[in-house]
Amino acid sequence: MGLNIRDIIPRKEIELSDLKGKTICVDAFNTLYQFLSTIRQPDGTPLMDSRKRVTSHLSGIFYRNINLLAEGIKLVYVFDGEPPELKWKTHEKRAGIKELAEERYKKARQESDLEAMRRYSSQLAKLDSEMIQESMELLMAMGIAVIQAPSEGEAEAAYLCRHNESIYASASQDYDSLLFGAPRLIQNLTLARRRKTFSGWVEIKPELIDLERVLDVLEIGLDQLICLGILVGTDYNPKGIPGIGQKKALEIVRRYKQPVLIFKSVEEKLMSLSEQDRFDWREIFEMFHKPKVEDAEIKFEKINEEKIKRILVEEHDFSKERVEKQLEKLREIQEKAKQKGLDAWF
Repeated sequence: MGLNIRDIIPRKEIELSDLKGKTICVDAFNTLYQFLSTIRQPDGTPLMDSRKRVTSHLSGIFYRNINLLAEGIKLVYVFDGEPPELKWKTHEKRAGIKELAEERYKKARQESDLEAMRRYSSQLAKLDSEMIQESMELLMAMGIAVIQAPSEGEAEAAYLCRHNESIYASASQDYDSLLFGAPRLIQNLTLARRRKTFSGWVEIKPELIDLERVLDVLEIGLDQLICLGILVGTDYNPKGIPGIGQKKALEIVRRYKQPVLIFKSVEEKLMSLSEQDRFDWREIFEMFHKPKVEDAEIKFEKINEEKIKRILVEEHDFSKERVEKQLEKLREIQEKAKQKGLDAWF
C-alpha cells in the first residue's frame, strides 16, 4: 500500500558506489516488511527456525546490510513510534487485504499452485513487538545506528535529512517521504540486486529521487505535491478521490494551485465517498506539513560479533559457517574505517 505516484516522478538510476561515504536514513518498517515479503521459499513460505519462528527479516538485515556496509555506506534505521489516529483506516484496509490473501493462499495450496502460493503468502507478512526488538538489537550489534521515532518513521527520517548535514537521503519504497519534505529519496537500496521475471532475470539498481527536481519537472511546489498525494490516496486516506489518478491529480493541482481551491474543485467527488472513506483534507495536509518529529542523536555502536552469533546462530539456527563468513566482511569493513580514521591524522 502507500502513495502511488510512480508514473509522474522523475528518477535517476545510480550505482551503490555513488553512495560511498554517505549516511542514509532507512525507513525501518518499510524495509523489514520488504524482507518479510520477498525473502521466502519457492512456495512462499517465509524462512523459519526450528521452532517455526519467522527469520526472513533477520536474514535481510544481516546479509543485505553487510553488502551495503561493504560499499562504504553508513546506515541509520528509523523505527515507527505511535501511529497517528488517522492511520486506523489503513490498518483496517490492510487487515481486510490479509484476510482475503489468506483465503486465496489456502486455495492455492490445495491446488499446489506454487506461483499463487508465493504471491498471496507475501501479503500475509506481519511484524510483532518481539521481531521489532530483535531487529533493533541485531542492527546495533552490526554497528548500524537505530532511532526510535516519536510517530511516523518516514516523517522522522525526512526531518533528519533536512536538518542534519551528515545525512544524505532517506531510503524507502514508499513516496510519502517526499510529501514529508525529504530532500532526497533512494528506492531499491535494500532490494536483492536481481529479480526473476517472466522473461528472465533483471538487474535491480538503486534509484535516486531529488525533491527539488521533482517539483521543477512537475512545475509545482511542496504544498501542491502534498495535495496531489491526498487526491491520489495516502495512508491517511487510502481511497483518495474517486476517478482521480496521478496524471489527473497533477492537472488539478497545477490549475488551482491553492489547497483550498484544489479541494473545492473536487468537493462533490469527495462527498460521494462512503462515510467511512470520507476525509478532512486539512487534517491530512497538516499531518504532512507538521508531523510529530524530534531531534535525535545518531549513535553507531561498536560491532558485537558475539551478540550477532547469539541472535542468529544460537537463537535462530542460522548456519554458523555462513554467519562467520559474513563476520569476516564486517571485520574488513571495521579495519577500513579504522585506517581511514588514522589517515585523517597525517
